[in-house]
Amino acid sequence: MDPIRTGIRFGKTMRNVSRLREIVTIFARHGFAEFVAHGGVLSYLPDFVLPSARKTIKQEMKELGETSWGQIIGSRLRLCFEELGPAFIKFGQLLCSREDIFDEGFIAEMRLLRDQVKPINFSTLKHSVQESLDQPLESVFSHIDEKPLGTASIGVVFKAKLVTGEDVILKVRRPGIERTMQTDFSIILFLTNQAERISEEIRFLGVTRMVNDFASSLQNELNFNVEALNCDRLKQNCAKHDPDEAFYIPKVYRDLTREDILVAEFLNGVKFSNHVEMDKQREKVLPLLDKGVQVFIKTFLADGFFHADLHGGNLFYLTEADKIGVVDFGLVGSLGKKGRQSFIAIVYSLVTHNYENLVYEFLDVAEYDTPPDMDVLVGDVRSVLSPYIGLTIQQTNYSEVFQLILQTLKKHRVYLPREWFVVFRALMTLDGVGKALDYDLDVFALLQNDIGSLVKQSISKEELMEEAFWAGRDMIGMLRLLPRHAKWFLRSLAKGGYAFELKHVGIDESVKRLTSSMEFLGFSFLSGIFTFSGAFLLDTTKIPTLHAIPPIVWIFWVLGASCLGRAWMATRRT
Repeated sequence: MDPIRTGIRFGKTMRNVSRLREIVTIFARHGFAEFVAHGGVLSYLPDFVLPSARKTIKQEMKELGETSWGQIIGSRLRLCFEELGPAFIKFGQLLCSREDIFDEGFIAEMRLLRDQVKPINFSTLKHSVQESLDQPLESVFSHIDEKPLGTASIGVVFKAKLVTGEDVILKVRRPGIERTMQTDFSIILFLTNQAERISEEIRFLGVTRMVNDFASSLQNELNFNVEALNCDRLKQNCAKHDPDEAFYIPKVYRDLTREDILVAEFLNGVKFSNHVEMDKQREKVLPLLDKGVQVFIKTFLADGFFHADLHGGNLFYLTEADKIGVVDFGLVGSLGKKGRQSFIAIVYSLVTHNYENLVYEFLDVAEYDTPPDMDVLVGDVRSVLSPYIGLTIQQTNYSEVFQLILQTLKKHRVYLPREWFVVFRALMTLDGVGKALDYDLDVFALLQNDIGSLVKQSISKEELMEEAFWAGRDMIGMLRLLPRHAKWFLRSLAKGGYAFELKHVGIDESVKRLTSSMEFLGFSFLSGIFTFSGAFLLDTTKIPTLHAIPPIVWIFWVLGASCLGRAWMATRRT
């Protein structure tokens, strides 16, 4: 599926135009006729007459007040999305996950979205399953339940038994859902593009970028082979940190899994979302939950790959095995090594109340059009988080703290990219699982056990040597390419390919001071690297030494002293 490309070709198919007419009718009926009229949508629908809403958005805002704008828009959009089906419901669920962008009233309405899909009996899907397996069902399954265990917008889940005797779940993609999603997402992309053309605020929020990101994620959800790979990868990663399998990940039968069907081990347990039954098992579950969350954190920090949708419906208490089972691996997140180092720095800044560093770390990974006023932003963050100063980690609700930080960043028009928001959303969702069990499971507090060692590890000899290796490699690559690019530039210059004149009056002294300052900072930084690298190598005893110190250490220290002297010389020129 490629919603982006189909969005560009929008209007060339009768199917898209017909669906657009239906969508526009529903939006207009719920009060968005003005947006439709001004957004240029009607040019694709000649002779189309917009229906009118019983009450316009402006009338409702007059009655309820300007402050309820988010709730009014959210309520009307929710009704539209529920009427329009799976793709729009998925889009609404994407919007409600971005507390850093939309206001509380809007988010609250989007959270009320319900996937109103009708259950499908297996007899309706039997032919497509057999076609995908390319063999008679009787040769694979001894029994398949007719009624589904669960129904969602993309897949339908049935309980089954293999001919070899194992109980499994059979997840089948809904017929025609890929084509429906493709059509609707091309229209959603088209509508968001139109909205960004007429509204600077919507353009700044980057809704089109969000749709593109989400379309990519949805492609993975539609392909059950990807879900199977995610499951296997998480199982391998967890095994390194969870030998007792406190978090139990089911076996996937890869030989029976296809793009549109998935066969996995059936987990017989109590869903965490079943609060009545979970209350009876509370004493057994809580220690396992603590251990499971620690496994999640260790796996995330070590590998950067994690389950991004650990809500109560995807967690089971396996009563016989006394473990926590995890299902549904369609939505996962990943963060690279640099991102994980930034995450550690953010959490460390939070627990040590270093708000200036916290803001700088967030800005390193955030998105913004113009840099915010740092003094004002740091002051605002300090102001909203000051009530937490003096509290212990156990006394601090870090989910609440995170929400306050997001709101403050939003005020300064600074937003987190999707992959980062997925990380914090996953942690907050886990925190919510604990609260649903009336248990103070503070996920951020559990991080404290790892923070100290992780900070030390980030400046260990091995880490610094690795960073130095890659920095050196980049420098060598740059030096290798520099003469070649200089040659091309001079050749173009000789042919008259460039013509420019720069003339600055009165700023020579400022430029000189700035150059000297940059030179000072650069050589000071290099001096620090060489000095600390030498210190870390002091324990090297496998090579000859000079006055009990290995020669490589002397070399590093001499280079460090030289850089320090060069930095001092730079200050003398200012």
